[in-house]
Amino acid sequence: MTAHEIRQKYLDFFKSKGHVVLPSAKLVPENDPTTLFTGSGMQPMVPFLLGEAHPQGTRLADSQKCFRAKDIEEVGDNRHTTFFEMLGNWSLGDYFKKEQIPWMFEFLTEVVGLDPEKLYVTCFIGAPEYDIPKDTEAAEIWQKLFAEKKITAEIADIGSQEAGSDRGMKSDERIFYYDGKKNWWSRNGGPDTTPVGDPCGPDSEMFFDFGTPHDERFGKNCHPNCDCGRFMEIGNNVFMTYRKEAEGKFIPLQKPNIDHGSGLERIAAAEEGSGDMFRISFFAPVIQTLETLSGKRYGDEPAPMRVIADHLRAATFLIADGIVPSNKDQGYFVRRLIRRSVRFAHKLGVKENFAASVAEAYVQTYEGAYPELLTKKDMVMTELTKEEQKFRQSLDKGLKEFEKLFSAQGSVSGIDAFNLYQSYGFPWELTEELAREKGQEVDKTAFEAEFKKHQDLSRAGSEKKFAGGLADTSEQSVKYHTATHLLHQALRTVLGDHVEQRGSNITPERLRFDFSHGEKMTAEQIKATEDIVNEQIKKDLPVHFEMLTVEEAKARGAIGLFEDKYAQLGDQIKVYFVGDDMKGYFSKEICGGPHVDQTGTMGHFTIAKEEASSAGIRRIKAILE
Repeated sequence: MTAHEIRQKYLDFFKSKGHVVLPSAKLVPENDPTTLFTGSGMQPMVPFLLGEAHPQGTRLADSQKCFRAKDIEEVGDNRHTTFFEMLGNWSLGDYFKKEQIPWMFEFLTEVVGLDPEKLYVTCFIGAPEYDIPKDTEAAEIWQKLFAEKKITAEIADIGSQEAGSDRGMKSDERIFYYDGKKNWWSRNGGPDTTPVGDPCGPDSEMFFDFGTPHDERFGKNCHPNCDCGRFMEIGNNVFMTYRKEAEGKFIPLQKPNIDHGSGLERIAAAEEGSGDMFRISFFAPVIQTLETLSGKRYGDEPAPMRVIADHLRAATFLIADGIVPSNKDQGYFVRRLIRRSVRFAHKLGVKENFAASVAEAYVQTYEGAYPELLTKKDMVMTELTKEEQKFRQSLDKGLKEFEKLFSAQGSVSGIDAFNLYQSYGFPWELTEELAREKGQEVDKTAFEAEFKKHQDLSRAGSEKKFAGGLADTSEQSVKYHTATHLLHQALRTVLGDHVEQRGSNITPERLRFDFSHGEKMTAEQIKATEDIVNEQIKKDLPVHFEMLTVEEAKARGAIGLFEDKYAQLGDQIKVYFVGDDMKGYFSKEICGGPHVDQTGTMGHFTIAKEEASSAGIRRIKAILE
C-alpha cells in the first residue's frame, strides 16, 4: 500500500463516519504571530477548539502539511523529518473516547492492515495534585479491543520515561500509563505548565513495535516511550476535557473535544514494516535519483541521503507555498534546508547542481494530492537552482578561506569555524571533517559558545518580533482582522481586480497584508487606498456573516480562494459582509472570523509601509490609531 493510498483511505474512512474532509492549510499560518510555520495538524483548528463554530460542522478530517524547523538537526536517523503530513480528525463537542478509540483501532488494523500484536498504547496516569484522575476509561476501551482480537493486554503504571527505562515491560503488558510529560496535551507541556484559559486534557498515544533489538545507550530496558528505535509513535488521540481556569485549577469543559493526529509517513513505515521511514513510497524515486547521481547505495550512505531527501522535500513544498530563500523569517529556513542539502551532497561526491532533479521527482510524486506543486513547478525549480548555485560559490570560497587559515596558522580555531559558518554558510561538520583530514582537531566548545551567543541574539529578536497570543482574538486583533477585509477591497478598487490576498499576519500592534501586484505602489495609490478604508470606518458600516454554499458565495460576488481552499469543503462556507443590503456592500469575503460588529469602532487606518515581499507579491504594513 502506498502512502498516497493510506492518506486516501484515512480520509474516506472518516468521511464514512460523518466527517467533512478539509483541504490542507498552507505551511505559513495566517494571523498567528507566535510561530513561523504550521507545525502540527491541529494548529489551523485552534480557534475552533477554543470554541468558535466551524462552518463545516462538528466532525472534521484532513491531511495537513506540517513543517518543524526545530527538527532540522535531528534528520538523518530512521524516523525524523522536518516536513510531514498529519492525518487528523476532530470532534468539536460531538463524539468522544468510546467512538474515537475503536475507530482508530479499526482503521489501523482493518483498513491499513497493521498487525494488532505489534500495537502498544499509552494513557494518562493522572495528576491527583490537580484533581485530575487516571484515564482508566481509555485504557479499558483499548483492553477490550485487544481482547476482541484474542490478545492479552495487561495495563501497567510506568510514570516517567526514566521510570520506564528502569522498570521495562512484561510480556503481556500492552497498555501503559505515563505522566503529564508524555500523555497530557496543552499548548505548553503538562498540567503544571498549561497556560491559563487553555483547553487541555489527557491523551492516548499509539505505538508500533518494529521488533528491533533494544539499544542500551537509551536506557537499561525498553518500553513504548524508549528512543532506541524499536517503538515508533504513529498517532495520538487527544481528549480535550478541561480548561485551565487558574494556576492549579482545571474545570471540565461542557462539551469536550477530540483532536487526533497520526503521522502519515510513520503509518506508512509501519505498514511497510522496515522501521526506516525513508523506505516508504514517497521517498523511493528520490533515493533512486540520489543513488544515480552519487554512484553510492542508500544502504551504505543512509544518513546523507535521508537529510537531502527530507530537506529538499520540505523546501519544495515551502517554495510552492510562496516562501523563497532569504536571510530572515521563513525564508531563512528554506535557505538553510537547501544549503544543508548541498553540503550533504558534497559529502556524497555530488558536485554538479542536483536540487532541481530531486524536486522534479517530488512534483511527480505529489502532484495528484497537491496540484499546486505542478502549478508552481517553474518557481520551485528556479529558486532551488538559484540558491544551490549561490551556495556552491560560497562553498568554494569557504574551502579557499579554510585553506588560507590553515596555511597561516597550522590549525583552525573554534572561533574561525564559527566565522566560516557565519560568513560562508560553512557547516561545523565540514570544517571538522577538513581539519581531521589534516590531522587536526577544532575546538568545538569555542565554536558552540560563539554559536550560542549568535542564537541568543537571534532568539531575543525573534521573541520580541513575534510576541503575542496564538490565534489571538483580543479586541485590537479583531479590529485588525476586519481591517484586512477593508484593505483587500480598497486595493482591488485602486489597483484592479488582479489583486488577491497572498497571506496576512496580525498582532495587537499592527497588520501585515501580502497581495498579488507586480509593481511598487505610488504615493497617490497608497493615499487613495488609505482614504477608501477610512471612509468605510467613518461610515460605521455593520459587519455580519452568512453561511452560504460555494455556488451562492460566488454568485453574490464574494472574494476568496475558492478553488485552493474551499472547493472541497462541503455544503456551506462562512462569508463576511461589510455594509448593508440597502446601500450596497463594500466587502464580501470568505473568512472564518472573528470581526467587529461595526467599522466605526476601529479607529484611523494608516499604511506604515509598502514593500516587495517576493516576485509579483507586495506587502503592506498598517496600523489603527
